Amino acid sequence: MGISRDGRHKLRLTGGKKKIHKKKRKYELGRPPSNTKLGSKKVHIVRGRGRNYKFRAIKLDSGSFSWPSLGISKMTRIIDVVYNASNNELVRTKTLVKNCIVLIDSHPFTAWDEKTFGINFRKKKKKKRRRKQRN
Repeated sequence: MGISRDGRHKLRLTGGKKKIHKKKRKYELGRPPSNTKLGSKKVHIVRGRGRNYKFRAIKLDSGSFSWPSLGISKMTRIIDVVYNASNNELVRTKTLVKNCIVLIDSHPFTAWDEKTFGINFRKKKKKKRRRKQRN
């Protein structure tokens, strides 16, 4: 039939079934979830009501991430989906959904820190010490 966003399928407060008194309407239309995967950017355009368009992301490889304590937000690359509380299969298939934990490229944030605070966060190479041999 199709996905509809209506309340006619729900039960009454007493637990009884409601009688269906009208058909599904166009304005109650729902769509299946996009299940955005991790990969090179691929976006579909979906027509909405009132000459509006929605952009449905099929695959994404970057996003805008914020650091609230410092009050900054940067566009950066998503490397991997690490954890998802709702479903382990979403981690296995690398599906991007709300509240999933992702691994991101930290370069934009470290570059901002170096520019703002003058702190270098890169690992320093240890210098090898040469021991003098005694004869």
